[in-house]
Amino acid sequence: MPPLFRLYPAAVVVLALSGCNRQSNAPLPAEATGAAPSALASGAGESGYGTPVKDRVATLGLINKRNNIAQDVVLKPGESRQIGNVIIKLATCERTAPWEDPQEMGAFVQVFVEERATIKDKLAWHKVFSGWLFKHAPSINTVEHPVYDVWIKDCAMKFPGEDDDPAAASTSAAKPKGSKPADGASEPAAPPP
Repeated sequence: MPPLFRLYPAAVVVLALSGCNRQSNAPLPAEATGAAPSALASGAGESGYGTPVKDRVATLGLINKRNNIAQDVVLKPGESRQIGNVIIKLATCERTAPWEDPQEMGAFVQVFVEERATIKDKLAWHKVFSGWLFKHAPSINTVEHPVYDVWIKDCAMKFPGEDDDPAAASTSAAKPKGSKPADGASEPAAPPP
């Protein structure tokens, strides 16, 4: 079983049910605007390790295939954002602990698109996706829409024992004190601890 699902056993059930009822004409305000908090966003699925679900931040990518405009959408669990005639709602995001292999990152999202079923119909909101998206295994679950694509780029969260900025800590530890950059410019001195 992948490490992501060991932390959240309920995620297996959610993933299994995510393919059900992909097309829906349910009214938009109750589902997409965050009127009802999800169980995952409220902390019911929390394992006790790492950043609480409510404090995590997911960065999702959105592309409009008609005009090739891509943009980042930054959301916290329970938030939704409307961009044109698309609404993206984030329920939660998760990543594996740094000591687990393979590393994976996922987000449970819902995507609503305002479109017509036929030329004669009025514009209406349709749920086109509801489920987990995975960064390193995007083929497991994809947003199947002819115009829009959504994917996960990052889930900002920490586990106990992680540095504030692992990249900065490893860079400063690898460089000896008093060394100068290759271009000859001087570096500002680090503040005393």
